Amino acid sequence: MFETLLGGLLGGVFRCIPEVLKFFDAKDERKHELDMQDKAITFQKLKGDQAVTEIEARGQQEWNTGALDTLKEAIIGQSKLTGIAWIDAVSQTVRPVITYWFMALYCAAKAAVFYSAIQGGASWPDAIRLAWTSDDMAIWAGIINFWFLSRVFEKVK
Repeated sequence: MFETLLGGLLGGVFRCIPEVLKFFDAKDERKHELDMQDKAITFQKLKGDQAVTEIEARGQQEWNTGALDTLKEAIIGQSKLTGIAWIDAVSQTVRPVITYWFMALYCAAKAAVFYSAIQGGASWPDAIRLAWTSDDMAIWAGIINFWFLSRVFEKVK
């Protein structure tokens, strides 16, 4: 009788083992599915972020193109004459007058710095170094490039 009980018990245990293994296998399979879903979501998010970045870059490029076209039209519009002599004369003097006015103010400010340094007891070389800074050199280089390089480009045309 003991053998019958042992045989029945062992038969039941051996019958349950595949079911237990199937349970653990299904659990691992579900975990793997969840991991794959998470990876797919992460991939889709990265893909979406990349698409947004591309759209923003395209929009910025279109805006820049539009801004340059607008600037070009404005410059062309400013250079057109109206046919009214005194209006055309005033229009053509605006830029030179503003340029001369700014340069006069700039030179006056630099002269004031130089004069103040001399009055404060600085030597001439020190006063010049105080008045003429690296920012002034950059402005000067920009002016020289504007006037002389523009002539080069005009000759190339």
